[in-house]
Amino acid sequence: MVKEFNVAVLGATGAVGTRMREQLEQSTIPVKSLKLLASSRSAGQTRIFKGKEYTVEEARPESFDGVDLVLSSAGGSVSKRLLPEAVKRGAVAVDNTSYFRMDKHVPLVVPEVNPEALQNHQGIISNPNCSTIQMVVALKPIFDLFGLKQAIVSTYQAASGAGQSAWNELDSEAAQHVNGQEMTAKILPVKAAAKHYPLAFNLLPQIDVFEDDAYTHEEWKMIHETKKIFLNDMNASQLKVTATTVRVPVPVGHGETVYFQVDQADKASAKAIQTAIAAGDGLVLQDDPAQQIYPQPINAVGKRETFVGRIRPDAENKGSYWMWVVSDNLLKGAAWNAVQIAEELVKRDLVHVADPEKSYELFKEN
Repeated sequence: MVKEFNVAVLGATGAVGTRMREQLEQSTIPVKSLKLLASSRSAGQTRIFKGKEYTVEEARPESFDGVDLVLSSAGGSVSKRLLPEAVKRGAVAVDNTSYFRMDKHVPLVVPEVNPEALQNHQGIISNPNCSTIQMVVALKPIFDLFGLKQAIVSTYQAASGAGQSAWNELDSEAAQHVNGQEMTAKILPVKAAAKHYPLAFNLLPQIDVFEDDAYTHEEWKMIHETKKIFLNDMNASQLKVTATTVRVPVPVGHGETVYFQVDQADKASAKAIQTAIAAGDGLVLQDDPAQQIYPQPINAVGKRETFVGRIRPDAENKGSYWMWVVSDNLLKGAAWNAVQIAEELVKRDLVHVADPEKSYELFKEN
């Protein structure tokens, strides 16, 4: 008899939560019951899942009574407050926020890269940052076949990565510009920042707040998440990673230029890397310069895969290469990766918490 699961989607009415529900509907997870949870502002709204109408409920600790699996994308403060409560009640939570990512007790998982990290979870599993996800998926075959010394990434991140309100702001700014009006910015680059700049017809080399070392927190996340995913150590010295992250006037779909240096330079070549990418899990190779074939965000929207092209050697440095990586940041970068993790938990019979009370005490102190 197939085991079925009681599932809750936390943050169910947001851009990512909506896509989580859609991806769950298309997934292999046997859903026995579904709860759609959100803030009090969204409570009472209705959504459709597999042809049935569900009413959105306000998320409270008791909302997780009887729930087996939580897909969460409701903001870090909500995750901090509610996910330990879900775990206390025996649920396993897959969290799309950054709140628990660097917790040593929480696996940071991309199923194509490190699914084995799920094995000893204690109730919460973190979804990495959207820009980290697509980069590590693209680097995984290279890491496995040729080793990896270094990765230097510059990102071109879509407005939707900052939420639906930022996406709406981009649309309104574009309309204002076309109509000859002054563009009004209230959110980007960071809502809490003292200054705001228009994104339409512009580029913003700031995503998240600046740290003391002049890197943004988004850049910090890409550096340390990559190390944790590949080496289970956020500060690992044997893999060097650095990043520059830029917000671009694209609604959906992140692009990245990734410069990387392999360990086994004599084994690697552009052709060998193309072959590895083409065979890689969750990857699509689009790399034919003669025919102007390369990944584009507009073509990645609505797709689960990560697209890779422009693979070429650095003529000045043996063993170093460039590639161009594109993915739908709301799907593979968020909703689909979370549902994919949940599928992996089901497949490995890991939808359970060994000691809910112990895990609760562990996470509530976080």
